[in-house]
Amino acid sequence: MAATTRLALAGFLLLSGGCFHATIETGATPSTVTLEKPFASAWVYGLVPPETVSTASQCPGGIARVETQQSFVNGLVGFLTFGIYTPMSIKVTCAAASGTSASTLEPDFYVALAEGQTAMRDAFARAADQAATTGRTVLVGLER
Repeated sequence: MAATTRLALAGFLLLSGGCFHATIETGATPSTVTLEKPFASAWVYGLVPPETVSTASQCPGGIARVETQQSFVNGLVGFLTFGIYTPMSIKVTCAAASGTSASTLEPDFYVALAEGQTAMRDAFARAADQAATTGRTVLVGLER
């Protein structure tokens, strides 16, 4: 192969790797707390994904936004390792605390587990109908 062909091929491979950026928004109000992993380790062109980002203890109000991206530096590292190690950047924005926890809410419907599956299905069907009609969250309480 001629030197110019090799150079052109190397340039094509470098540019075809590209960068990506994906954002997922949950609709929750974002807080100021963010968790970042600038080099989350993925392997074999991303076929083996990075480890799960544990957020339960840092985000008690849930998640508002998740952003994943492969920056130029991440892509360069992937190129230099021939795609064996392909890191990505992950940023998680926690949701603001709503002030209301599920344990303090009063259920709209109750059903006893001893009543059986038919009673449970009926309670959930009534809850679904009410939620569709009112446009609000409807809770079903299960009693032992």
